Amino acid sequence: MSPNIIKNLISIRHFTTDNNCSIEFDPFGLSVKDLQTKNVIAMCNSSGNLYPLCAPSTSTTVFLAAPTSIWHRHLGHLGCEVLSKLISSSVISCNKDDISHVCHACQLGRNACLPFNSSNSRAIHNFDLIHYDLWTSPIASVSVYKYYLVILDDCSYYIWTFPLHLKSETFFTISNFFAYVRT
Repeated sequence: MSPNIIKNLISIRHFTTDNNCSIEFDPFGLSVKDLQTKNVIAMCNSSGNLYPLCAPSTSTTVFLAAPTSIWHRHLGHLGCEVLSKLISSSVISCNKDDISHVCHACQLGRNACLPFNSSNSRAIHNFDLIHYDLWTSPIASVSVYKYYLVILDDCSYYIWTFPLHLKSETFFTISNFFAYVRT
């Protein structure tokens, strides 16, 4: 994983499968070849540690003729406007019919909860008003905790987090919390 990477990366496996081509790497760069004819479609020189994939210098755009949905995924889920600019500038060539397609990942990424109504009520003393949230983790922790109970004191803004193996442990945990608060 490279969190500070400043380059776009593509999956060679997906690229070759989607475009019916092969890619050969050597110390000087890479070449993209048609899978059936073995003709070189594009050659990209490399002088550094990465192999940049550049558009072919000739008018041949055989390997660039993938559907927009594939380019959308390969280029990091680009929006329609950016994708259409790439098509119009002939950087990529594709079927423009499905350019407005929104993939499932983009729909999930754009989901947002409606905001809560603003509240003017504030607790004056500790533990006068307590907020709870029982959160389910999509992946169990190393200690096999799947649920997390989060308790927030409205006055002090102090937060307690309790990992739980089962949802049924919630009542017991809250009861213990109240006993802790009373002392």
